[in-house]
Amino acid sequence: MPFAAAFLTEKYVGWLNDPEVVRFSEQRHRRHTMESCRDYWWSFENSPHFFWAITLRDGSAAHIGNITAHVDPPNRVADVGILIGERKVWGRNYGSEAWEAVCEYLLNDAGIRKVTAGTMADNHGMLGIMRKTGMVAEGRRLRQFLLDGREVDLVEAARFRKSA
Repeated sequence: MPFAAAFLTEKYVGWLNDPEVVRFSEQRHRRHTMESCRDYWWSFENSPHFFWAITLRDGSAAHIGNITAHVDPPNRVADVGILIGERKVWGRNYGSEAWEAVCEYLLNDAGIRKVTAGTMADNHGMLGIMRKTGMVAEGRRLRQFLLDGREVDLVEAARFRKSA
């Protein structure tokens, strides 16, 4: 569902400041506040980009994470990113389900022809989501990141609209 004011909570800000939650995210380099999160949310207004909240399957609308798509309209490409902030649901396929739903929407309803993503080579959870949802390896940027004092590659992948 689209991100809304109801999801802008101290709990959400806390996820972004939790070193374990943002371990493989470039968000780990800054301290987040309610104001910085609100500004980020507002940056999507009147833009071609998407910002969705991920909620529990039980219908409670309990916020457990976010997923974004940054769209390049002239090329009809969207770069997708995800954060499951609620650690108690890690490993329960929420990330894969949300990712699949977003890919399907972008490729079938939003006019996008290619969905891209990138992650650190050490981020086995995200690599699994990419593989499980039909993304194909597209490239690798060697030694792109510093993680715990080590150089780590960026793994890039894509999923394409099926030809009619």
